[in-house]
Amino acid sequence: MSDSPPPPSSWSIGNMTNSAVQFLRLPVLASSGLAVVASGLLYFKQNELIYPRNVPVDARTNVPSPRQFGITDFEDLQIPTPDGETLHAFFLRPPKSRYRRNLTVIMFHGNAGNIGHRVPIAKAMQDTLHCNVLLLEYRGYGMSTGMPDEAGLKIDAQTGLDYLRQRAETRDDKIVVYGQSLGGAVSINLVATNQDQGDIGGLILENTFLSIRKLIPSIFPPARYLARLCHQYWISEDVLPKISKVPVLFLSGLKDELVPPSNMTQLFAVCKSETKIWRTLPNGGHNDSVAEPGYFEHIHSFVTEEVLSK
Repeated sequence: MSDSPPPPSSWSIGNMTNSAVQFLRLPVLASSGLAVVASGLLYFKQNELIYPRNVPVDARTNVPSPRQFGITDFEDLQIPTPDGETLHAFFLRPPKSRYRRNLTVIMFHGNAGNIGHRVPIAKAMQDTLHCNVLLLEYRGYGMSTGMPDEAGLKIDAQTGLDYLRQRAETRDDKIVVYGQSLGGAVSINLVATNQDQGDIGGLILENTFLSIRKLIPSIFPPARYLARLCHQYWISEDVLPKISKVPVLFLSGLKDELVPPSNMTQLFAVCKSETKIWRTLPNGGHNDSVAEPGYFEHIHSFVTEEVLSK
């Protein structure tokens, strides 16, 4: 992919915020006083740590437009949620000069940045699959209203899927749900809840995790004994086995420095889908796996063989 997508490594689920990480890595954390402070930080401020929507500093105000990446056929949307929030979204169409499949991909991004930062990925997805792409912004991120938390993001994901189901242009399409990192957890929950409807043709997961509590010890070692205080769960290892009817593609960057690749290996092992496919990206890190050779070829093969042919 010619454009360097996405966010730098500091925008990832594992990094949370640089200041918090540096603080909690101090050797003196062993002192009881600082342990209490750390406990309070993890419990009361965990939403700010897990959902760093202000990273980078202008992420709430500067959302790159698809036009900046050469995309002209798109809609800039404001989608209302059932609980009163408004979600910003981009709906991208493939160029009219190309064959268009009856396929729409809904994309869920990682825990920092905004949908504008992921437009290059959406463009590459369009070029590969000749499909529509819906880039949906979580509440509290970018131009969306509200404050993010687990319950809210689940509502947001359902809102995006329902929008595609109701839109005349997409209601008869096969839908592929795609999630990176935190977006993988969002995607797993959405597919598990909606697989019986028959319109979700596939699930693509990249560098996601077993659960937030199990992730803390590996990316936040000093807080490993405090993981029980985490009230944002995202227990994908328990939800993924409920998916049996939707094909699943696992894309694992083997040099992921934030979410240990063993998380993806274990998710693949517990997955009970009739069709599950494992693909590795040997030099892929947490945020740059998408730029690895073969990434979109794997997606193309999966969609053409397991989604559109069924």
